[in-house]
Amino acid sequence: MPGTLQRATFVAGHRGMVGSAIVRQLKSLGYSNIITCGRDEVDLVDQRSVQAFFQQREIEQVYLAAAKVGGIHANNTYPAEFIYENLMIEANIIHAAHLAGVQQLLFLGSSCIYPKLAEQPMREEALLTGILESTNEPYAIAKIAGIKMCESYNRQYGRDYRSVMPTNLYGPNDNFHPENSHVIPALLRRFDAAVRSGAEEIVIWGSGTPRREFLHVADMAAASVHVMELDDQTYRQNTQPMLSHINVGSGVDCTIRELAETLARVTGFTGKLSFDRSKPDGTPRKLMDVSRLKAMGWEASISLEEGLQDTYQWFLQNKARFRG
Repeated sequence: MPGTLQRATFVAGHRGMVGSAIVRQLKSLGYSNIITCGRDEVDLVDQRSVQAFFQQREIEQVYLAAAKVGGIHANNTYPAEFIYENLMIEANIIHAAHLAGVQQLLFLGSSCIYPKLAEQPMREEALLTGILESTNEPYAIAKIAGIKMCESYNRQYGRDYRSVMPTNLYGPNDNFHPENSHVIPALLRRFDAAVRSGAEEIVIWGSGTPRREFLHVADMAAASVHVMELDDQTYRQNTQPMLSHINVGSGVDCTIRELAETLARVTGFTGKLSFDRSKPDGTPRKLMDVSRLKAMGWEASISLEEGLQDTYQWFLQNKARFRG
């Protein structure tokens, strides 16, 4: 174990929600040689820049959490950037890691890789069995390519490159932009504003009946390190060479109404919750099958209410960053 803690570990995307959580998790476990870089130091979209970065350092393992991300509006408005930049980032890092002799790499994807009409809960075997959701297809295609890159380098070069696919994540360093954020940060910000203004009602889009799964980013970070450090025998027993990605989720979902009720408790909102049924609900249910990960010895430990409490406290402490 001491050797593991001193291993040179590069976390790509360390300023994002997931990357920063992985850095915190590694530090909490005693890892002492964590390598990070900012955009001013290396351009992850540029192949030469990435290869030079790897050649100048003796990196032993990589967490590939860097990505261009955004909500439905951003995905619809900039599909070319989403497919190009994500393909370049993962291709550059995976190939540079291989050229530098890095044996261990963990690629972080997304649950959007699965078909729009995938059977619930979504199993790893659903990959490439149907049409993707059109709004984020370019992003999903890039993430699928990342999985297949890892598998291809494993098959051809004997590398140990693994992939994890998280469900909907939330937590510290999330995006709380009033227009571009996902459901938890968007609602949390609205609930906080309602409490402070004394509003008596909050209107939420849709019927409140769709079910969604959420995972605190600290759990995602813990799962990532667990999968990275998992012994080879256990990993191979639970994966296949060309179906190697691993779902990461809580294994529990809730309705949007239940989410809103929990947020009301967390923020102290005592007014009325109303649902605008004229607005779209989206997919009735999105839940990950996490039996593969459980068989590998890990499951989520942070409840939704506990995670939302933590996220709200972080938001209150950092609210000045989200004005506008």
